[in-house]
Amino acid sequence: MIFIQFIKNSKDGFSKLIVSLQPLYQPNKLPMSEFWIYFQIGLKHVLDIHAYDHVLFLIALAIPFSFKDWKRVVLLVTLFTIGHTMALMLSVFGIIAIKVNVVELLIPITILITALFNLFTAGKSSKKESINVVFFITLFFGIIHGLGFSNYFKSILGGDATSKVLPLSEFALGIEAAQIVVVFVVLIVSYIVQTVFRFSKRDWTLVMSAFIIGVVIPLIIESEIWIR
Repeated sequence: MIFIQFIKNSKDGFSKLIVSLQPLYQPNKLPMSEFWIYFQIGLKHVLDIHAYDHVLFLIALAIPFSFKDWKRVVLLVTLFTIGHTMALMLSVFGIIAIKVNVVELLIPITILITALFNLFTAGKSSKKESINVVFFITLFFGIIHGLGFSNYFKSILGGDATSKVLPLSEFALGIEAAQIVVVFVVLIVSYIVQTVFRFSKRDWTLVMSAFIIGVVIPLIIESEIWIR
Protein backbone atom coordinates (compact mmCIF):
# COMPACT_ATOMS: atom_id res chain seq x y z
CA MET A 1 0.00 0.00 0.00
CA ILE A 2 1.26 3.51 -0.82
CA PHE A 3 0.88 6.23 1.81
CA ILE A 4 0.82 9.88 0.81
CA GLN A 5 2.02 12.58 3.19
CA PHE A 6 1.13 16.22 2.68
CA ILE A 7 3.21 18.99 4.21
CA LYS A 8 0.87 21.89 4.88
CA ASN A 9 1.58 25.48 4.03
CA SER A 10 -0.68 27.84 5.98
CA LYS A 11 -1.15 30.19 3.02
CA ASP A 12 -1.14 27.98 -0.03
CA GLY A 13 -2.68 24.81 1.40
CA PHE A 14 -0.88 21.51 0.73
CA SER A 15 2.42 22.49 -0.82
CA LYS A 16 4.62 19.41 -0.62
CA LEU A 17 3.82 15.80 -1.40
CA ILE A 18 5.75 12.83 0.00
CA VAL A 19 4.99 9.29 -1.15
CA SER A 20 6.14 6.34 0.95
CA LEU A 21 5.48 2.61 1.16
CA GLN A 22 4.57 2.65 4.85
CA PRO A 23 2.91 5.04 7.31
CA LEU A 24 4.93 7.00 9.83
CA TYR A 25 3.29 5.09 12.66
CA GLN A 26 4.67 1.54 12.83
CA PRO A 27 3.66 -0.59 15.85
CA ASN A 28 6.83 -2.72 15.68
CA LYS A 29 9.15 0.25 15.77
CA LEU A 30 11.29 0.74 18.89
CA PRO A 31 9.34 2.87 21.42
CA MET A 32 12.05 5.53 21.83
CA SER A 33 12.52 5.83 18.08
CA GLU A 34 8.78 6.19 17.57
CA PHE A 35 8.57 8.75 20.38
CA TRP A 36 11.29 10.87 18.78
CA ILE A 37 9.54 10.80 15.40
CA TYR A 38 6.31 12.29 16.72
CA PHE A 39 8.08 14.57 19.18
CA GLN A 40 9.99 16.06 16.23
CA ILE A 41 6.79 16.44 14.21
CA GLY A 42 5.35 18.42 17.13
CA LEU A 43 8.46 20.61 17.28
CA LYS A 44 8.46 21.29 13.55
CA HIS A 45 4.72 21.97 13.52
CA VAL A 46 5.28 24.96 15.82
CA LEU A 47 8.66 26.12 14.51
CA ASP A 48 7.90 25.78 10.78
CA ILE A 49 8.97 29.10 9.23
CA HIS A 50 6.52 28.59 6.35
CA ALA A 51 3.54 28.26 8.72
CA TYR A 52 4.28 31.10 11.11
CA ASP A 53 0.70 31.53 12.35
CA HIS A 54 1.39 29.33 15.38
CA VAL A 55 4.45 31.35 16.41
CA LEU A 56 2.56 34.59 15.77
CA PHE A 57 -0.18 33.50 18.17
CA LEU A 58 2.39 32.58 20.83
CA ILE A 59 4.03 36.00 20.48
CA ALA A 60 0.65 37.70 20.92
CA LEU A 61 -0.04 35.48 23.92
CA ALA A 62 3.29 36.12 25.67
CA ILE A 63 4.03 39.75 24.82
CA PRO A 64 2.10 41.32 27.77
CA PHE A 65 4.06 39.26 30.31
CA SER A 66 7.51 39.43 31.88
CA PHE A 67 9.79 36.84 33.49
CA LYS A 68 8.11 37.23 36.87
CA ASP A 69 4.91 35.93 35.22
CA TRP A 70 6.59 32.82 33.79
CA LYS A 71 4.33 30.40 35.66
CA ARG A 72 1.25 32.07 34.21
CA VAL A 73 2.78 32.02 30.72
CA VAL A 74 3.62 28.31 30.96
CA LEU A 75 0.07 27.62 32.16
CA LEU A 76 -1.37 29.49 29.18
CA VAL A 77 0.90 27.56 26.81
CA THR A 78 -0.12 24.26 28.41
CA LEU A 79 -3.81 25.15 28.10
CA PHE A 80 -3.24 25.93 24.43
CA THR A 81 -1.52 22.54 23.97
CA ILE A 82 -4.42 20.78 25.73
CA GLY A 83 -6.92 22.49 23.43
CA HIS A 84 -4.78 21.64 20.39
CA THR A 85 -4.58 17.98 21.48
CA MET A 86 -8.32 17.81 22.24
CA ALA A 87 -9.09 18.96 18.70
CA LEU A 88 -6.79 16.32 17.19
CA MET A 89 -8.32 13.64 19.42
CA LEU A 90 -11.88 14.60 18.44
CA SER A 91 -10.87 14.62 14.78
CA VAL A 92 -9.05 11.27 14.95
CA PHE A 93 -12.11 9.59 16.49
CA GLY A 94 -14.41 11.21 13.92
CA ILE A 95 -16.35 13.21 16.51
CA ILE A 96 -15.75 16.56 14.86
CA ALA A 97 -14.95 17.68 11.32
CA ILE A 98 -14.69 21.16 9.91
CA LYS A 99 -13.86 22.53 6.46
CA VAL A 100 -10.22 23.45 5.95
CA ASN A 101 -10.97 26.92 4.55
CA VAL A 102 -13.11 27.74 7.60
CA VAL A 103 -10.29 26.79 9.98
CA GLU A 104 -7.76 28.68 7.86
CA LEU A 105 -9.90 31.78 8.38
CA LEU A 106 -10.50 31.21 12.10
CA ILE A 107 -6.80 30.79 12.95
CA PRO A 108 -5.72 34.35 11.98
CA ILE A 109 -8.92 35.65 13.61
CA THR A 110 -7.81 34.10 16.93
CA ILE A 111 -4.45 35.86 16.54
CA LEU A 112 -6.21 39.14 15.73
CA ILE A 113 -8.48 38.88 18.78
CA THR A 114 -5.50 38.16 21.06
CA ALA A 115 -3.56 41.15 19.70
CA LEU A 116 -6.60 43.44 20.00
CA PHE A 117 -7.09 42.28 23.59
CA ASN A 118 -3.48 43.28 24.27
CA LEU A 119 -4.08 46.71 22.74
CA PHE A 120 -7.09 47.47 24.94
CA THR A 121 -5.57 46.08 28.14
CA ALA A 122 -1.97 47.30 27.80
CA GLY A 123 -0.81 49.03 30.95
CA LYS A 124 -3.90 48.06 32.93
CA SER A 125 -3.75 45.89 36.03
CA SER A 126 -5.23 42.44 35.37
CA LYS A 127 -8.03 41.26 37.58
CA LYS A 128 -8.51 37.62 38.55
CA GLU A 129 -11.75 37.46 36.54
CA SER A 130 -10.08 38.67 33.34
CA ILE A 131 -7.23 36.17 33.82
CA ASN A 132 -9.74 33.33 34.06
CA VAL A 133 -11.35 34.52 30.83
CA VAL A 134 -7.92 34.57 29.14
CA PHE A 135 -7.31 30.99 30.29
CA PHE A 136 -10.63 29.81 28.85
CA ILE A 137 -10.15 31.68 25.57
CA THR A 138 -6.61 30.28 25.20
CA LEU A 139 -7.98 26.74 25.60
CA PHE A 140 -10.67 27.43 22.98
CA PHE A 141 -8.16 28.97 20.56
CA GLY A 142 -5.98 25.87 21.01
CA ILE A 143 -8.90 23.77 19.77
CA ILE A 144 -9.24 25.94 16.66
CA HIS A 145 -5.52 25.72 15.87
CA GLY A 146 -5.61 21.94 16.43
CA LEU A 147 -8.42 21.56 13.90
CA GLY A 148 -6.18 23.26 11.35
CA PHE A 149 -3.66 20.42 11.70
CA SER A 150 -6.09 17.52 12.08
CA ASN A 151 -6.28 16.43 8.43
CA TYR A 152 -2.51 16.30 8.08
CA PHE A 153 -2.09 14.43 11.35
CA LYS A 154 -4.62 11.78 10.35
CA SER A 155 -2.87 11.35 7.00
CA ILE A 156 0.50 10.42 8.57
CA LEU A 157 -0.90 7.75 10.90
CA GLY A 158 -1.84 4.21 10.02
CA GLY A 159 -4.08 1.84 11.99
CA ASP A 160 -7.34 2.47 13.81
CA ALA A 161 -8.21 5.46 15.99
CA THR A 162 -7.13 3.76 19.25
CA SER A 163 -3.61 3.13 17.94
CA LYS A 164 -3.23 6.87 17.30
CA VAL A 165 -3.59 7.91 20.94
CA LEU A 166 0.05 7.27 21.90
CA PRO A 167 1.54 9.05 18.86
CA LEU A 168 -0.84 11.93 19.57
CA SER A 169 0.52 12.20 23.12
CA GLU A 170 4.09 12.18 21.83
CA PHE A 171 3.20 14.83 19.27
CA ALA A 172 1.61 16.97 22.01
CA LEU A 173 4.83 16.83 24.06
CA GLY A 174 6.76 18.10 21.04
CA ILE A 175 4.29 20.97 20.65
CA GLU A 176 4.55 21.86 24.33
CA ALA A 177 8.36 21.89 24.23
CA ALA A 178 8.47 24.07 21.11
CA GLN A 179 5.90 26.49 22.51
CA ILE A 180 7.82 26.91 25.75
CA VAL A 181 10.97 27.67 23.73
CA VAL A 182 9.09 30.32 21.69
CA VAL A 183 7.51 32.09 24.67
CA PHE A 184 10.79 32.16 26.60
CA VAL A 185 12.50 33.72 23.57
CA VAL A 186 9.69 36.32 23.52
CA LEU A 187 10.23 37.00 27.24
CA ILE A 188 13.99 37.38 26.70
CA VAL A 189 13.50 39.82 23.81
CA SER A 190 10.93 41.75 25.85
CA TYR A 191 13.37 42.00 28.74
CA ILE A 192 16.16 43.30 26.47
CA VAL A 193 13.91 45.85 24.80
CA GLN A 194 12.53 47.13 28.10
CA THR A 195 15.88 47.29 29.94
CA VAL A 196 18.42 48.16 27.22
CA PHE A 197 16.24 50.28 24.91
CA ARG A 198 14.09 51.65 27.76
CA PHE A 199 10.73 50.77 26.24
CA SER A 200 7.94 50.73 28.77
CA LYS A 201 6.03 47.46 29.06
CA ARG A 202 2.89 49.23 27.81
CA ASP A 203 4.61 50.72 24.73
CA TRP A 204 6.28 47.40 23.88
CA THR A 205 2.92 45.59 24.10
CA LEU A 206 1.24 48.23 21.91
CA VAL A 207 3.98 48.16 19.25
CA MET A 208 4.12 44.37 18.99
CA SER A 209 0.34 43.97 19.05
CA ALA A 210 -0.02 46.54 16.27
CA PHE A 211 2.64 44.70 14.26
CA ILE A 212 0.83 41.38 14.69
CA ILE A 213 -2.48 42.96 13.66
CA GLY A 214 -0.79 44.32 10.53
CA VAL A 215 0.43 40.81 9.65
CA VAL A 216 -2.82 38.89 10.23
CA ILE A 217 -5.34 41.27 8.63
CA PRO A 218 -4.02 40.49 5.10
CA LEU A 219 -4.24 36.77 5.93
CA ILE A 220 -7.90 37.21 6.82
CA ILE A 221 -8.62 39.30 3.71
CA GLU A 222 -6.82 36.83 1.42
CA SER A 223 -8.56 33.76 2.90
CA GLU A 224 -9.92 31.32 0.32
CA ILE A 225 -13.31 31.39 2.05
CA TRP A 226 -14.07 34.73 0.36
CA ILE A 227 -13.47 33.20 -3.10
CA ARG A 228 -16.66 31.90 -4.72
